[in-house]
Amino acid sequence: MELEVLRKDMVAAMKARDKERKDAISSLVSAVKKAAIDGGCREDVPQELVDRIILKELKTVEEQLDSCPADREELRAEYQRRYDVIAEYAPKLMSPEEVRTYIEENFAELIAAKNKGQVMKAVMAVLKGKADGKLINETVTELCK
Repeated sequence: MELEVLRKDMVAAMKARDKERKDAISSLVSAVKKAAIDGGCREDVPQELVDRIILKELKTVEEQLDSCPADREELRAEYQRRYDVIAEYAPKLMSPEEVRTYIEENFAELIAAKNKGQVMKAVMAVLKGKADGKLINETVTELCK
């Protein structure tokens, strides 16, 4: 996802007077800008950074949904709408089967050593932002048994 696409969609939401959508996209743009400044790439924001921030924001909203009390329906609905908007921009992650196959094919020698720490370090360097970290951890743990 490109930062410019997010900006254009935010302007479109403002013109359509869709406040909830505009707010969700605006928070994404803001988070990406902050991460870009922190990373020292203020002018030319890499696509991987944008994707990583979108996934991070998606995970945050998902946690808000999970922790929201059941009796707070209006708050829950707000979180759900925000989640739905952010999910539109999230990059497609690898499936559990794809992760397992990738790890088995590319890190067989590390798996054979049964050193989970080394495997995780190597795998996360390659798959960060392409697959869920929790899924990677579960897969590596299973393979290193």
